[in-house]
Amino acid sequence: MDILIVEDEPHAAQRLQTLACELIPGAKILACIDTVKKAVQWLKSGKPDLIFMDIQLADGISFQIFEQVQIDSPVIFTTAYDEYALRAFKVNSIDYILKPVDKEELSNALQKLKNLSGKKDQHSDILSNIAQALEFLRKRHKTRFVVKVGEHLRTIEVDSILYFFSQDKTTFCVTDDNRNHVLDNTLEQLEDMLDPEAFFRINRKYLVRSSAIKDIISYTNSRLKLVLKGSTDNDIIVARERVQQFKVWLDR
Repeated sequence: MDILIVEDEPHAAQRLQTLACELIPGAKILACIDTVKKAVQWLKSGKPDLIFMDIQLADGISFQIFEQVQIDSPVIFTTAYDEYALRAFKVNSIDYILKPVDKEELSNALQKLKNLSGKKDQHSDILSNIAQALEFLRKRHKTRFVVKVGEHLRTIEVDSILYFFSQDKTTFCVTDDNRNHVLDNTLEQLEDMLDPEAFFRINRKYLVRSSAIKDIISYTNSRLKLVLKGSTDNDIIVARERVQQFKVWLDR
């Protein structure tokens, strides 16, 4: 069986390769690809028997591949998305495995695909619903907020928000025109509403967008100090336990 792995984490790609060779007789790994762009280029001329595909790649979401090239091969998705997002895949009958990939779960997914062999209509239905799953994931993230400005209400697009912060039990958002607006949500609630690729919770007081960061300074006890656009707060510190995850988030 010829297998293509689309995965941007080297250790995850290696684990998939090892497990595939253990579980699939005659498995041959054709390539390991880490971006949407490279996957599209490869699939324009190649047709594997099976594709393992991560959802979040180095340059975007893997569903974008299906928007650019026709894929008829069976696909098993691997994902680190939370349970709420995974409902999209359950509804649309898409096989997925939650990271880190477990050998037994992979074996079960392979058995499911084996049971689908020869049922072209059923497999086509799975692939045709991928666009719906992508739309579901996009809609789960909040795109705007309604705020009060004097006696008026106005909407603020999330794309215009640089960061959120909490002060005296009140939550504020700071927009790219350097204005502060009061929100009814807590930072905990906002974490669940917002795209985790766009915003990161650096500590109990701040939830920031990468484009809002003017400077990152090494700080005591292996922490990091941030300078944010439009902020006069000189004590914006990335919590020590979040530093490593913060660096990974920045480096995507």
